Amino acid sequence: MADSLVGVELDVLGLRSREEDGSLLRGLRAGDEAAYETLIQRFEQPIYNIISRLLDNPADAADVVQEVFLKVFRNVASFRGDSSLKTWIYRIAVNEARNQRRWFSRHRRQEVNLDAEESGDMYLGGYQKSYQSWLPDPGRSPYELTLDRETQALIEAALAQVNPKFRAALVLREIEGLSYDEIGEILEISLGTVKSRILRGRDALKKHLAGRLEPASQTEWQHIGLVREL
Repeated sequence: MADSLVGVELDVLGLRSREEDGSLLRGLRAGDEAAYETLIQRFEQPIYNIISRLLDNPADAADVVQEVFLKVFRNVASFRGDSSLKTWIYRIAVNEARNQRRWFSRHRRQEVNLDAEESGDMYLGGYQKSYQSWLPDPGRSPYELTLDRETQALIEAALAQVNPKFRAALVLREIEGLSYDEIGEILEISLGTVKSRILRGRDALKKHLAGRLEPASQTEWQHIGLVREL
């Protein structure tokens, strides 16, 4: 009986979400300014969070986010609704992050950064901003919060070293909390490949963190969801 009620509630939520998406799409296609504002309010932060973790240089995230929304606005009239609005926008975000990484690899890898110290501050600042949402209850002591921030910074830095293919699946699952089916649609890969990339991403992340986190930090991994079971 309980399972049936849960199923009904999920169906109602799904229907409500589709209705909201439909209303939003109609507003966007009609050029309604309020619809554009709603879209940005709903998706700007999660898109920024995804892109900042997928780029080789998170300082470029704001520019890529703008490009994502420009593509959404330009192409919304041709969106057929084969997937949810969220899935479609996330797919654009992942693709734009991939394009930016390729551009960076081709044009900027050999550049000498004369402002290395300043850009390093920006890089760490990007991490500081992006993992604020992971911090635990603000009622904890300043000492505990300092440890949390250090742990999160280590995790973010290690995440940046994971192969981009695995990193994308890991971020979508563990940080954005998307289902395997949604991740498959966004990355345009099979369910089996989704699970494989998440597992390999977790394994790579743990290797990058080996010896850098205390055993007690296992609870922090649980806090941010990086030890979920498949």
